[in-house]
Amino acid sequence: MAGYKEVGYNRRANYDYEILEKMEAGIVLCGSEVKSLRMNRVSLTDAYAGLSKDCEVFMYQMHIPEYSLANRMNHDPKRIRKLLLRKRQILKLIGQLKKGGYTLVPISIYFNEKGFVKISLGLGKGKKTIDKRETIKQREWDRRKARLLKNY
Repeated sequence: MAGYKEVGYNRRANYDYEILEKMEAGIVLCGSEVKSLRMNRVSLTDAYAGLSKDCEVFMYQMHIPEYSLANRMNHDPKRIRKLLLRKRQILKLIGQLKKGGYTLVPISIYFNEKGFVKISLGLGKGKKTIDKRETIKQREWDRRKARLLKNY
């Protein structure tokens, strides 16, 4: 994606989940939240997305700290935020989330080339402890291999 500015990245997403599919969604924010995001202040570590009874997608536990210069019109840092997806995407998500074992994980949040805030979501399946150990072993082997190739 050329022409975008990344604000936040969820490093634990690829460690805790096996990401099967990625998608982009818009997000409904108030003014002080956008200003706080422009200062690169966001935490996606505990955040997750879920469906409501009205077939809408919401983001839970995403922490955007208060903007210090907005006195009266500040926001709640961990409020529930609505995600903007097309009806076809929502119906596809409903089908996959009903299977069980799948969750919607935020991967990154960024400003696109038009200046709108977008969030990259991943449909993930939780990894077991054994899988996490395999990920660590593979990462260490790749580092060792790169070091060996660099020396030769």
